[in-house]
Amino acid sequence: MLWVMVLLLFSPAAFAADIWKDAPFEPTDVAMELLRLSEHCYYVQGQAGTATDNQGFIANAGVVITDEGVVVFDALGSPSLAWLLLSKIRALTDKPIVKVVTSHYHADHIYGLQVFKAEGAEIIAPAGALDYLADETAESRLQERRESLFPWVNDDTRLITPDQLITTQQRFQLGGVRFVVRLVGSTHSTGDQIMQVLDDGVLFSGDLIFQGRIPLVAGSHPQAWLEGLQSLRTDDLKVLVPGHGPASRKPAKAIEFTRDYLRYLHQGMAEAVENLTPFEEAYAAVDWSAYEHLPAFIANRLNAYYVYLGLEAKSMAD
Repeated sequence: MLWVMVLLLFSPAAFAADIWKDAPFEPTDVAMELLRLSEHCYYVQGQAGTATDNQGFIANAGVVITDEGVVVFDALGSPSLAWLLLSKIRALTDKPIVKVVTSHYHADHIYGLQVFKAEGAEIIAPAGALDYLADETAESRLQERRESLFPWVNDDTRLITPDQLITTQQRFQLGGVRFVVRLVGSTHSTGDQIMQVLDDGVLFSGDLIFQGRIPLVAGSHPQAWLEGLQSLRTDDLKVLVPGHGPASRKPAKAIEFTRDYLRYLHQGMAEAVENLTPFEEAYAAVDWSAYEHLPAFIANRLNAYYVYLGLEAKSMAD
């Protein structure tokens, strides 16, 4: 009878029921499942919709469990979400969280960093992260999220400075598992990087790739983004985990979706700028039927306007 009680006490259900007891963060009730991808790799998939629809859970995060410790890829959009992710990890292993590799510094990927920092993890960010932190918009976005995502983002939520910046590429091993972290550059954000788990053939792309939903283009560097996509190699890949949307076992197809959208956006707006067509007229003239059914299509007009303004400024400078 005693062993039955012990099993019940330490069962996943009992653990899940207890994760918010004495937790330092506000409980979140979003559905989050740690999905296995390969021998060592897992991920959680953020939900479709806006951050305010899902308590901030709109982005993906990756987890790699080795014999010597855990590597996390991205930290989600609030300390509460990161705490929930940590609880999912702890249901599988008690190994230390050794590193957190951030794909880029945007709110939906970094507001959970303080949870893993408290676990002793080294925070590894791309070059460009400090530019984000130095810009006043980082603080203003945090203040906005303290209001729109309260109580999960609140006055105790803070921006975490990385321990290490990747300026080109870094290889490391943990528990016999080989990793490559590579800077892609200023593409979707001020600095973006990807992480490949070589032994598993898994690539965590961050927001370089959006799968099955409209990418966020406003504030990005679209031409550099396209070049970054061109630099990706899929020969040794079995799974690609995007920054948003489901993981894909057809990596080339996943890359194609984001690449084709960016190209289509550029093509439609470039023709308008070249012909001096006003934006509203240009936007209405483009056939968006291939994309209008997708989640986050509400961002499409802003994406198009951002690209239009960028091309217009370039044409005037030339």
